[in-house]
Amino acid sequence: MGEAITARRQHLKSVMLQIAATEQEKEKSRREAEKQNYLSEHCPPLHIPGSMSEVQELCKQLHAKIDAAEEEKYDMEVRVQKTSKELEDMNQKLFDLRGKFKRPPLRRVRMSADAMLKALLGSKHKVCMDLRANLKQVKKEDTEKVRTCRVGDVERRTSSRKFCMEGGKKMI
Repeated sequence: MGEAITARRQHLKSVMLQIAATEQEKEKSRREAEKQNYLSEHCPPLHIPGSMSEVQELCKQLHAKIDAAEEEKYDMEVRVQKTSKELEDMNQKLFDLRGKFKRPPLRRVRMSADAMLKALLGSKHKVCMDLRANLKQVKKEDTEKVRTCRVGDVERRTSSRKFCMEGGKKMI
């Protein structure tokens, strides 16, 4: 039973491939016919005349056709640029109206405050910004408050003398 199903699948697959191949050939011949029709309409066969004046006249005609084609090409390019610019402007207005802005990916930059101000202000930057000057100064007396006390066999660090003095603990 399973062999019959696989054989049927193979047969259907081969039939489908044959149909696709014939459709592909038809499409290819149709495209070739369209190409020939377009060329016959837009590019008439070239007849080269025998005399020099007729050749010069033919060259003038060809140059006129080339100029016309170049003008048309330039006009289309300008039109495309104009429409693309209008699309960009409309997209920008749309983003502005929605309130959603595209944020560019940012890179982490290590820069001191002085370097940042110099980059932003340029040569106008005169003030040296020392961030450490605003930090709280720690006096030497504050650090001496922390002392070690001996309670039994264990040494402890404490921040007040009162803790060490009570209960007969010795100050080291």
